Amino acid sequence: MLPKEKQMEVLEAFDLTKSYRAAGQLVGVDHHTVARAVTARSLGHRDGEQAPPPTVAEAFCDKITEWIERSGGRVRADVVHDKLVAMGYTGSPRTTRRVVSALKSTHRLGNHRIYKPWVTEPGMWLQYDFGAGPVISGVKVVLFVAWLAWSRFRVIIPLGDRSLPSVIAALDQTFRLIGGVPTYLLTDNEKTVTDYHLCGIAVRNATAVDVSRYYGVSIVTCVPFDPESKGGSESSVKLAKADLVPTEYNLVEEYRSVGALEVACTELMAELNGRPHAVTRRAPAEMAEVERTKLHPVPDLAYTAAFGESRSVGWSSVVSFRGARYSVPHTLAGGQAWVRASAGEVVIVAGVGSGATEVARHDQVPAGQASIKDEHYPERSNHPLDRAPRPTKASEAAFLALGEGASRYLVEAAAVGTRRLEKKMADAVTLASLHGAGVIDRALGIAAIAGRFGEGDLESIIVHASGETRGAAVPPAEYSLAAGTAGWSGVGGIEEVSS
Repeated sequence: MLPKEKQMEVLEAFDLTKSYRAAGQLVGVDHHTVARAVTARSLGHRDGEQAPPPTVAEAFCDKITEWIERSGGRVRADVVHDKLVAMGYTGSPRTTRRVVSALKSTHRLGNHRIYKPWVTEPGMWLQYDFGAGPVISGVKVVLFVAWLAWSRFRVIIPLGDRSLPSVIAALDQTFRLIGGVPTYLLTDNEKTVTDYHLCGIAVRNATAVDVSRYYGVSIVTCVPFDPESKGGSESSVKLAKADLVPTEYNLVEEYRSVGALEVACTELMAELNGRPHAVTRRAPAEMAEVERTKLHPVPDLAYTAAFGESRSVGWSSVVSFRGARYSVPHTLAGGQAWVRASAGEVVIVAGVGSGATEVARHDQVPAGQASIKDEHYPERSNHPLDRAPRPTKASEAAFLALGEGASRYLVEAAAVGTRRLEKKMADAVTLASLHGAGVIDRALGIAAIAGRFGEGDLESIIVHASGETRGAAVPPAEYSLAAGTAGWSGVGGIEEVSS
């Protein structure tokens, strides 16, 4: 066994060179001795303590170390064991796992990433990132999560996608929730912010640059594929997903609508921002009040692109978006509107400046389909099965003025092809002057319901409604072609009927 002083020299040489052979050459011992000393230290043996007896794996320590270094410390013990068996290794998998674990610990000690504490300032940094949200009615929702670095204040907003209009709308809402705009905005190198990299430098998206100028914030992107460079937002995303996405671990129920998810996000924000943070020992909402004094004001109006994509409103009061059609209030026909997708919904905004407001919201439908709402159109209907009569001359106006029954009579009689309909309408107007418009309108309504549009049907209904039992005054059949009216003298009650 090496003396204590020699053991320290061996370990110092290994920490300097990170190589068993190089350390052995510097100290003058065999590289196997160096491996045993390093392994003993990794297993927690103190100086002078008897190291465990050598194992069959020690003869392969150099090779195991080489594989660990080549894989960056990620190689699995079972893979190492299979390779060693092919080289004549006779040890058990358990022994291999123990040796690989010890050598991996040594590798991590010499190669772990060094972190310098990030001392933040109030009002300087806001980070944001995205996480996979729940699936609602077959639509995947994206969770936008922002993190104010100094106060640890969190904002969680559900989005329909990660398109630029959705991101801008979420940022505008975030700035208004925290009460101001910070100096820097840190995010990933996604296409909404970075077009491409040139010599390791991110070339910004032109629209993202316009947005940064409008709000007065500098957009900064982290190192590509390096989540540790924005750990605050990464941790916030994990918290949001753990509490909002239904799993068998958190027992969260499925969301019936996007509105239910928005309520859950608001409740989670209140909980996270209202309880003391593990690092600051203060509630983020309390610290945000202090940080808000260091933020600069949010513009009164949102950036136009936050409303979505510009669309023309057709004369049928619809806009086209992603292959589908959506209705808007008819007063917007022929104008412009902005459309964006938001968590399974389509939001339509119209107006300019401070007058820009949301005018319609639809559930998103597949391409080729349409979502039409009746309240976006005036009460009159142009449907072929629901046409309302409109007078075009005085005689028609006089008939329709009788009431709803007259309109129903005209529609039903026209539908069955009633002959001499105009004469029947004129006769009804004449009868109204004798019996009153209300009586005739009711009789016309009954005729429309019963489908009685023949000669004398209306008069029969009037007589029946008045309680007469003798029937209408009709001349005898033998006098139907008489030239005069003398034959009527035998018909009783004509004076009463005319009265």
